[in-house]
Amino acid sequence: MDKTTSEQDATGRLKEVYASLLQKFPMVPNIMQSFSLKPEVLAAVARVFTTGTFGASNLTRVQEEMLATVVSSLNQCHY
Repeated sequence: MDKTTSEQDATGRLKEVYASLLQKFPMVPNIMQSFSLKPEVLAAVARVFTTGTFGASNLTRVQEEMLATVVSSLNQCHY
């Protein structure tokens, strides 16, 4: 059975992608780790996520995070 790869067990390209995510986040989000078996897919998803979620508006990063938190809470989603 396939499994995800943790930050500690990552090697090669996956470790590089995780490192780039760790520059933006305090940890590699579980949703991103779910793509760990396909590092190039993870890299593409991470680019879309970070571009579309952060920096694509006139809001500050704090405002974007607060808005995302409220929306997630209203949707009863812990992400």
